[in-house]
Amino acid sequence: MLGSTHGTLTTDFRARVVACGEEPHAAVHSMAAAAAEGDLDVSGRPLHAPVPDLDRFFRPESVAVIGASDAEGRPHTGITRQLIAWAERVGARLYPVHPTRATVFGLPCAPSVAALPEQVDLAVLLVGDPLPVIEELAQAKVKFAVAFASGFAETGAAGAAAQARLAAAVERSGLRLLGPNTNLNAFEEFRDDLEGPAIALITQSGHQGRPVYTLQELGVRLSHWAPTGNEADLETADFIAYFSQRPEVGAIACYVEGLKDGRSFLLAADRAARAGVPVVAVKVGRTETGARMAASHTGKLTGADQVVDAAMRQFGVIRVDGLDELQDTAALLARARKPLADGVVVYSISGGTGAHFSDLATGAGLSLPVLSEEKQAELHTWIPGYLNVANPVDNGGHPVGDWRGRKIIDALLADPEVGVLICPITGPFPPMSDRLAQDLVDAAEATDKLVCVVWGSPVGTEAAYRTTLLGSSRVATFRTFGNCITAVKAYLDHHRFAASYRSPFDEAPRTPSPSFRKAQALMRPGHQLSEHAAKQLLRAYGIRVPREQLVTSAAAAVRAAGLVGYPVVMKASGARLAHKTELGLVKVNLTSASQVRDAYRELTDIARYEDVELDGILVCQMVERGVEMMVGVTQDALFGPTVTVGLGGVLVEVLHDAAVRVPPFGEDQARAMLGELRGRALLEGVRGGPPVDVDALVEVVLRVQRMALELGDDLSELDINPLMVLRRGQGAVALDALAVCR
Repeated sequence: MLGSTHGTLTTDFRARVVACGEEPHAAVHSMAAAAAEGDLDVSGRPLHAPVPDLDRFFRPESVAVIGASDAEGRPHTGITRQLIAWAERVGARLYPVHPTRATVFGLPCAPSVAALPEQVDLAVLLVGDPLPVIEELAQAKVKFAVAFASGFAETGAAGAAAQARLAAAVERSGLRLLGPNTNLNAFEEFRDDLEGPAIALITQSGHQGRPVYTLQELGVRLSHWAPTGNEADLETADFIAYFSQRPEVGAIACYVEGLKDGRSFLLAADRAARAGVPVVAVKVGRTETGARMAASHTGKLTGADQVVDAAMRQFGVIRVDGLDELQDTAALLARARKPLADGVVVYSISGGTGAHFSDLATGAGLSLPVLSEEKQAELHTWIPGYLNVANPVDNGGHPVGDWRGRKIIDALLADPEVGVLICPITGPFPPMSDRLAQDLVDAAEATDKLVCVVWGSPVGTEAAYRTTLLGSSRVATFRTFGNCITAVKAYLDHHRFAASYRSPFDEAPRTPSPSFRKAQALMRPGHQLSEHAAKQLLRAYGIRVPREQLVTSAAAAVRAAGLVGYPVVMKASGARLAHKTELGLVKVNLTSASQVRDAYRELTDIARYEDVELDGILVCQMVERGVEMMVGVTQDALFGPTVTVGLGGVLVEVLHDAAVRVPPFGEDQARAMLGELRGRALLEGVRGGPPVDVDALVEVVLRVQRMALELGDDLSELDINPLMVLRRGQGAVALDALAVCR
């Protein structure tokens, strides 16, 4: 618990968490750790993920099994048997606990937790309702507990309430809980004869982790499996933070149905990014159906998928769609060395195969550099001159059957532009494919570059595949073109990301700016601001708006037009006005006093007819044409404030061309947002138009981000549309704005 110095902060944070329908334990735990170090951002949120000490969870010295059984035919009997075997493997003392049994499987049985002969590290709860046991465990100072019981948040409102009571009891107890609605995956048997970096696995649904677990049969090492279930306490973020600090972990593979707390997830992803440990995730919820099913299974918010996707990219989490992609991508990232170059060369015994694969790889964004004339001439000493060797490289088949095959592979790997060699073998063609596979393995052992093979045979029992390729720890072997391309792109992208990663949390503001104090005075809790008031808010944060005056008479409008300077724009301004153009409440290019007087009367008449309450009429500077953009802030249920940028104007709802980020982020991410837009070419000038001031647009995005961070939940929504981005060097002007205060 936090001390009195931070009591108000804790209360505020807990209120925010509960308002989103989340259990507060882990969020408050995280905040307490950060507050103790004084490491909070301007809105009072932690800037670093705490790393829970889970060593005694995965490698306990002592274990208690509450509700242990050895009665044949009972479900708890099989679980007890598996836990006894697991305890023997990890060297832990196991104590069965049951009120009516003297022994279980020959082991002395304690009648209660209080009767245990020693303080235990881990308690496994084989009881229908774990809540009554939590207080007993707290009194016995147990460090960790696992609850298998179901019937909690995954079942609806009543179950969610029961889970909230369980989470509150766990928070009071001081122990850490895995579950409820979890399973035995944490106690699986892992092969100890495999070497190299390992995959650590996190799943909210145990069955969905099976494909990754079975990678051990292909020689890929696994070190841990955390089945998080409903995450009443320990969550995916806790295990990402922990696994990222483990020296044996080369990659973290996740199956995520719903994030418990977006901020905790990003802090954990940040910790993994700092450590250079790749995180690969399947995240359910891309579609409405997927999101609904995920909620029914784990009772979590899935979040707006576009926000989830953007947040993962910000912090280097590699999102894949299928479990097959999860296993192949995680395996490659765990085992492959750092790339020496970004170029990919495709090498095959068939021109058709090479061309097909190259099309797919190029379409996915991989770089296939054209080999130099010198390199092509070298390859033609072993490959007939009529075959294409520019990349893809077609050897025609026969060279792989003799001494030339290895020469070709070595020559390709020696090219300084080549970091990855991919050889698609669409089917076994002995003896060619056998020798080719062996040459690829031998070459891979002699190089620091990545060698990938796609073994396309549906049989999969061939010796070249089972023994030669899978027997190599240096060759990455795939069964499909798509999975190979996905994994290789993720591999190259991850290392580019890791090489330049700077944590945005290190640069996040810790104290409010002078702009914040100005903005606070303009906020009206529970109200939407008028355009004029919203622009004052923007001006407080240094965002340029047109010269304008708010007037309440035709005569004042004429005087204002003279001060602003003709031509002018006149607009109705009111707290409940969102779409003025559709109502005819905007008049542009007014060049005389008579036009201004007429416009004033027309605008006020329309407002009366439409029953729109006005605070006045805005007389605004007419800004020259540029590219109309929109920049905004919305509140996401999982991640809090988010910043969006996209093409603006009246077609914003039609085009849906926007990119989103979760604060904090730096200039690099602001520019990356612009790069994601389909209409980004407009910023560089099209059809003879001049390029616009991208630097000014980026500056607006960063200032809006600062506003989102400092105002936090108090700013429910902000919409700058259009933001007119002018010619390069001339800046950007917010022509209209809408702001909603919470």
